[in-house]
Amino acid sequence: MRTLRAALIADTAIALLAEKGARGLTHRAVDDRAGLPPGTTSNHARTRAALLEAALTRLAERETAGFSASPSAQSPRVGLRETLVEGLHTALTSGRPLTLARLELALEATRRPELRVRYDALGQGFIGLTADLLAAAGAADPLHAAHRLVAWSDGILFNATAGSGRANPPGRAELREQADALLNALLGPETS
Repeated sequence: MRTLRAALIADTAIALLAEKGARGLTHRAVDDRAGLPPGTTSNHARTRAALLEAALTRLAERETAGFSASPSAQSPRVGLRETLVEGLHTALTSGRPLTLARLELALEATRRPELRVRYDALGQGFIGLTADLLAAAGAADPLHAAHRLVAWSDGILFNATAGSGRANPPGRAELREQADALLNALLGPETS
């Protein structure tokens, strides 16, 4: 985000997406919720597409802030697993509004080609970060493994946020068990 006001507008748009869905996101609603003078949001994001893109860009910034494998005395793989577990657990608990907003934006991107381009570009950046972590953990084909790991993570988030698993989202222990199984599939069994 270029300015504090632009960040406030994008953060407010994210909150509205999470709370009211895409239909509840308007320039006026952002101005009202953020306590800004009427017309401020439309000065920063002239069109609905621009407002959605600002929210998407800010969401990606917030979700990737500090994204790196946790230091581990045991191995980079353990650090990767713990990063996955904590990231997913946060996304399902205190970060649930961001997850809801991301799901709304993903659906909007299916109908808006200009948003799809930005969504996919940001997604490729996230795939690259994940591939770097997998390379450090010993993946033979980090990019291929990153695609599989991100698809699994997206599936967990959708299922536990909006899908059939919403009533019983996985806790840390279950996420750790699933992450271990997936990392064994992607990297081979861990050797001592």
